[in-house]
Amino acid sequence: MNFIEELRWRGMLHDMTPGAEELIANNKIVGYIGFDPTAPSLTIGNFVQIQLLKLFQLHGHKPIVLLGGATGRIGDPSFKDKERELKSEDELDVNLKFQLTQFEQLLDFEGENGVVVVNNYDFYKEMNVLEFLRNVGKTLTVSYMMSKDSVKNRLETGLSFTEFSYQLLQAYDFQVLYDNHQCVLQMGGSDQWGNITAGTEFIRRNSEGKAYAVTTPLLTKSDGKKFGKSEEGNIWLDPNLTSPYKFYQFWLNVDDADLNKFFRYFTLKTEPEVIEIEQTHLNNPNALKRVLADELTARLHGEEVLNSVKLVTEILFSTKADRDSIIKLSQSDLEVISKEIPTFTISKDALSTSLIDILVNDCQVFTSKGEARRAMQNNAIAINKLKISDLEYLIPNEELLHGHWAIIENGKKNKYLVKVN
Repeated sequence: MNFIEELRWRGMLHDMTPGAEELIANNKIVGYIGFDPTAPSLTIGNFVQIQLLKLFQLHGHKPIVLLGGATGRIGDPSFKDKERELKSEDELDVNLKFQLTQFEQLLDFEGENGVVVVNNYDFYKEMNVLEFLRNVGKTLTVSYMMSKDSVKNRLETGLSFTEFSYQLLQAYDFQVLYDNHQCVLQMGGSDQWGNITAGTEFIRRNSEGKAYAVTTPLLTKSDGKKFGKSEEGNIWLDPNLTSPYKFYQFWLNVDDADLNKFFRYFTLKTEPEVIEIEQTHLNNPNALKRVLADELTARLHGEEVLNSVKLVTEILFSTKADRDSIIKLSQSDLEVISKEIPTFTISKDALSTSLIDILVNDCQVFTSKGEARRAMQNNAIAINKLKISDLEYLIPNEELLHGHWAIIENGKKNKYLVKVN
């Protein structure tokens, strides 16, 4: 199976220029994808293109990550309904450095076909405007550039010369990589087709060479909404912006109608393995979601973090969680839980009062002591999975997790976290 066949069975092939499949099937080549540093972190929307580079590399080809130090200063008009707000140069540089560390985590930089990183700012930093207009701007006609969807779709709402020139920059990028790195393939989302084929035209005219394009479909959810968004916003690959727990939950909560498409896009398992797993879980989509969530969380955050996330998930949602599970929780696990269930902070002095007083006065789990007593008498109250029936019970210091925390349950579904200062 070659790289194009791989994309085809995964549903990741949208379009390609003539001759691309034959070239890729019979040669080890160099290909690239560009990433503009317009956000503080990569998102799972970018993860589609990272997966494309990963599969390209696994098939023995050499990938280039082109960092958009220059193009990020301009802004790509593709699929934008209005002019984007330009980022400061300092902000772009910070974003670029951080995103580079994320690429280093997700792609292989070692070996014969290890990733090469190039910053397109280096192509333009010594070029003055007259050089650009003569050497770059002269290559394409305005009518050619106006025929691209990325331009046509913005003419009515307004398109500055700045964003109009983006196509020239991306095209010239391809030519430089062709000339200096023997790069013959550019990949990207289907919204980049116009920019990519402009690059193949640059190479044909200026370098008298032949270059190729391959694009993936724009990944959307079954309801038509953009992939990678939750109700809270972007799903980031940075654990400080989207916690590993929330990242894991995103995959557990994907719509059943999207599941097989997402599984084939993002797993690194082979086609026979994927078909077997899909058949095994044909009538149990939640099990398939866990397979995908486990794989991607481990890839992005590591096995240790995955185990922690699964433990937190078990505590919050599983009826199988026991006292041993609670005892295993780390401080960071408890911090994650504090963002997911009602959490109350009480003073150390409150421990000298009864649990009933804490439940009513400090945590307001119950509106009256009578209500709290009835719950306790009905064996509904537990602290760290330890059932409490003593109406005068005081929480001992040794019961606090890491000296500060306690998980209180009222029945099977109502969970609260108490932090003692």
